[in-house]
Amino acid sequence: MKRPGDGFPQDQEKAGLRVGENPLLQALNGHVPVRVPVWMMRQAGRYLPEYRALREKAGDFLTLCYTPDFATEVTLQPIRRFGFDAAILFSDILVVPHALGCELRFEAGEGPRLSTTGTVDDLGRLATELDPAKVGKVYEAVARIRADLPKETALLGFCGAPWTVATYMIAGRGSDDQAPARLAMMRDPIFFEALIDRLVETSSAYLIGQLKAGADAVQIFDSWAGVLSPEEFVRWSVQPIARIVRAVRVKIPDAKVIGFPKGATLPGLTALVNEAGVDAIGLDWTVDRRAVRSALGARVALQGNLDPLRLIAGGRALDQGIDRVLDDFRGAAHIFNLGHGIRPETPISHVEHMLKRLRG
Repeated sequence: MKRPGDGFPQDQEKAGLRVGENPLLQALNGHVPVRVPVWMMRQAGRYLPEYRALREKAGDFLTLCYTPDFATEVTLQPIRRFGFDAAILFSDILVVPHALGCELRFEAGEGPRLSTTGTVDDLGRLATELDPAKVGKVYEAVARIRADLPKETALLGFCGAPWTVATYMIAGRGSDDQAPARLAMMRDPIFFEALIDRLVETSSAYLIGQLKAGADAVQIFDSWAGVLSPEEFVRWSVQPIARIVRAVRVKIPDAKVIGFPKGATLPGLTALVNEAGVDAIGLDWTVDRRAVRSALGARVALQGNLDPLRLIAGGRALDQGIDRVLDDFRGAAHIFNLGHGIRPETPISHVEHMLKRLRG
């Protein structure tokens, strides 16, 4: 079992690595992979015509998430087209609050809308455990995806970090600076801590369910970590994630976990590695890659961090971005990815070019 602060061996031969092991799992196990593995956040999504066709057939986004046949098909679409080294479960971070009893809908062009949870009384009206009728469909999709994936392709599950999920629950929607959640944190710390505790417990159970169903690893998305002060980051991003990782590894000691705190500074990333014992950290495009590698590259795998806009721009901007990421992480346990999710307007030809350059 990996413990916070542990380093890992870099010599594949001494570690007895199996030649046929997936390169992403090689990196998560602490080895320099035989080739740079690649997947993309939001790789199953609106930039693909086959996704848009299935989305129209499903009728609404939640039906797409909760119908195992649909979720399986959407997850497999980018694997068939591009042959990524990992598939990531098609779902949404707001499945957890929905499975606790929050009303949830997705407005076309505007994103999610939830019933607000802003007081202790609101929290008391929610369940303390996830609705098995909802998450059971997710676990069924995970099992089907694993059965249908090529054996050499890893399967990633995921959840939202408690801080990020709480921001949506409190405001009922996303916002630029997540001020409603930050104000709740300051004005009503008893309620806010109780909400985070509920999300830690239920998110842990959700990841355990995905891993038991067949996921090879999981990623915890803290998409709004960057709006927190350094002290708040440790208290409300790092510590809840660390609690989730510990709870998951009580049930699954060898569970592989990627932490992705978007907007985190190097001290914040270091705190996450020290306290949570994650196997990899996802990096957005704003970080200093060489500084992160120098500080943390001997301890965890590094994932990222091409700017998604370079993938839209294409041409020289894309080639330079790819080459710089590869140069800065050469010889490290590195997983190539974007610094955030692929955008809907991204040309498919640019994704194909990126993969050709990575694999060429």
